[in-house]
Amino acid sequence: MPVILAIETATKLCSVALLRDGQALAVRELESEKHIHAEKVNVFIDEALREASVTMKDLQAVAVGIGPGSYTGLRIGLSAAKGLCFALDIPIIGLSTLGTLWQQARQLGSMPEAEHVAHPMIDARRMEVFTQAFAPDGAALSAVHPLILDTHWPAANELQHVVFGDGADKAAALWAGNSAIVHLAGVRPTAAAMGAESTRRFLAKEFDDLAYLVPTYGKAANVTQPKKRSQ
Repeated sequence: MPVILAIETATKLCSVALLRDGQALAVRELESEKHIHAEKVNVFIDEALREASVTMKDLQAVAVGIGPGSYTGLRIGLSAAKGLCFALDIPIIGLSTLGTLWQQARQLGSMPEAEHVAHPMIDARRMEVFTQAFAPDGAALSAVHPLILDTHWPAANELQHVVFGDGADKAAALWAGNSAIVHLAGVRPTAAAMGAESTRRFLAKEFDDLAYLVPTYGKAANVTQPKKRSQ
């Protein structure tokens, strides 16, 4: 069974896990308001390998979160993953951060037993989030999309809506008193939750192109051109 290094840096959580047979042998992670990913990701990789008594040559693939999420965090995580895969000549597996967030919520055993739609939410600043709807079995019900949260979401229906992630946590006041919404606080897309999907992808040989794998940012970067100086 495969030995896979997992890296997830799309949010404020910098998370690294060493996985064997889909189970975490070692995990290193830190959530911070500061931009720590560039400083910590390679340190965490080294520490995880040492704790699990695994060498670089033992790695069979690298799984990396490709977003949506932080532009800077995603570039740092993907660059680290690509560098390792190129140097070791092993495959890369790009995983949706929203999918990993759903896996983490499921593994925590917090999902309600009633029929529901799950909405993992990643903070996109202000009252905007990146999200995607999932059925109870993990099947995607929508594409990844940005969403501005307000009291009109979700539209009235008989389904129960489960929200989680740092995007949902910041809007906790909106969920209070709404019986149609179950808020799971504190759920984060940890690299350890990438075990099942990365192992499935490895065994199915569903690898990504090392040269062309790029992050899914969720929306275009807000880049403005400087004003021309008057002559």
